[in-house]
Amino acid sequence: MAKKSEAAEKSICSNKQARRNYFIDETYEAGIALVGTEVKSLREGRANLKDSFASVNNGEVILHELHISPYTFGNRWNHDPLRPRKLLLHKQEIRRLYGKARERGLALVPLRMYFKKGKVKVELGVGRGKKLYDKREDLRAREDKRDMERGFRDKGRD
Repeated sequence: MAKKSEAAEKSICSNKQARRNYFIDETYEAGIALVGTEVKSLREGRANLKDSFASVNNGEVILHELHISPYTFGNRWNHDPLRPRKLLLHKQEIRRLYGKARERGLALVPLRMYFKKGKVKVELGVGRGKKLYDKREDLRAREDKRDMERGFRDKGRD
C-alpha cells in the first residue's frame, strides 16, 4: 500500500477577500482550540473565514468572527457558531504579533484553515490594508497578464 505523505494538508476553507484587501507581509501557522463538534463540522467543510480577524489579549491570540456551522448530529452538545477561539502559538510569536498588531495600519487576518496530520491549523497573516487605487492596480496587472497569455496562445494557432 502507498504511504500517505507526512505533511499532507487537506484544505477546509480560505479567506479570498484577505489577499484582495491587504498586503500580507508575514504568515504564521497556528493551532486552534476547538471542541469536538467543531472538529466534526470542519471535517464536513462547514466554516467561513470571510469576516474574521485576530487580536492579542492578555498574552493570548484570539480569533473572532470565525463561523463554524453547528454539527448536524450534535444536538445539545453543539457549539456557538461565532464564539471567540484561542489560537495556539509560541510565546515569542505572540509577543511579535502583539507588537505588529499595535502598529498603525496593521491587522491580523486569518488566510486559510486546513488539516495537517489530523490537527486543525490556521494560517494567520500580518497585513496592511490596501487603498482603492492599490486594488485597481492589482486588477489591471492581472488583466494585463491574462491578455498577454491569451496573445501567446492565439499566436500559436496562426
